[in-house]
Amino acid sequence: MIFKRRLKPIASVELIPMIDVIFQLVVFFMVSSTFIITPGIELQLPDSATAEPVVMSKIVITIVSPNEIYLNKEKESLTTVGEKLKKLGEEGDQQKKSVIVQGDKSVSYSLMVRVLDLLRENGFTGINLRMKQP
Repeated sequence: MIFKRRLKPIASVELIPMIDVIFQLVVFFMVSSTFIITPGIELQLPDSATAEPVVMSKIVITIVSPNEIYLNKEKESLTTVGEKLKKLGEEGDQQKKSVIVQGDKSVSYSLMVRVLDLLRENGFTGINLRMKQP
């Protein structure tokens, strides 16, 4: 006597659970990457009525106070910033000669001029000052 099998094997892949897992992974990476991007330096940029958008460069100098100057995201003093700018200035890449300088409202004019002098002494020609747009 030959018995027939009533249940047939299912040979298809269920896509709905796989789509759910992929969606959760995408949401996880979107949320976790936004925490990495946010900067940790809070500034009150000065207002300007004629501010123009600036293309981001590889070098950003943030001036908070005379003892708190950041070269990209590394905290430096005025003398160590000069040394690191000298090393960066020796490299001949034109894209690295472009710098964005951003300073807090309370930063003195003389400190800003000293940082600008350091940049010019080390061969940086494309210096952009970042300010709050209207």
